[in-house]
Amino acid sequence: MRLMRWAPVLGLGLLAGCSAVKSHRVRPDYAQVDRKQTKRLVVVAQPLPDEKPAVGELWSLIARQWVNQNRDFIVKDNVALPGRPTTDTTFKELCTEGVEGVLWLDPTIQLKGDGAEAEVKAQLLRCSDGEEVWAAQAAGSWGSRDEDYAARVQKFSQELGEEVAPYVVPTTKLLAATLDTLPNPELTEADKDEKIELGE
Repeated sequence: MRLMRWAPVLGLGLLAGCSAVKSHRVRPDYAQVDRKQTKRLVVVAQPLPDEKPAVGELWSLIARQWVNQNRDFIVKDNVALPGRPTTDTTFKELCTEGVEGVLWLDPTIQLKGDGAEAEVKAQLLRCSDGEEVWAAQAAGSWGSRDEDYAARVQKFSQELGEEVAPYVVPTTKLLAATLDTLPNPELTEADKDEKIELGE
């Protein structure tokens, strides 16, 4: 991790009036190494945000869908795990065959009034050696009601339960800002076909 350099933060004010992203970094050798080698990912949310399994599932699902739709990564799965990793933060158990990296979300969210205060530390970890490829930290406060997100709130509430409804808008806005700092991998034609088959 000593090789990391802090990258300048670009304005993402469209989401929250001012940038939610506090910092982000990417490996200086990303273009030479991980751009062609770390493309297939699993998303994990750990610990569970607000200590609720359904909210953890919401975070990992929103992240998986956003990355599949807005970046050239191929996100194969998403999981939410309780507790906090103690010594091993490489998530080797998630690095199954065909998975090259783990996108780890370390979320905090608390409902307050008609909205929520949320924070996330995110890392993309390479499966082969557990090295960090990218990382970001972001935080902010958002209301839980937004007409532009009404369909998403309904969809996730039906899929994961009504308890996730007040978390959908803040989680979506925070993760969109955070994940927008991810680099883009380079896909082969076969990779592109595989990504299309995901259907997201």
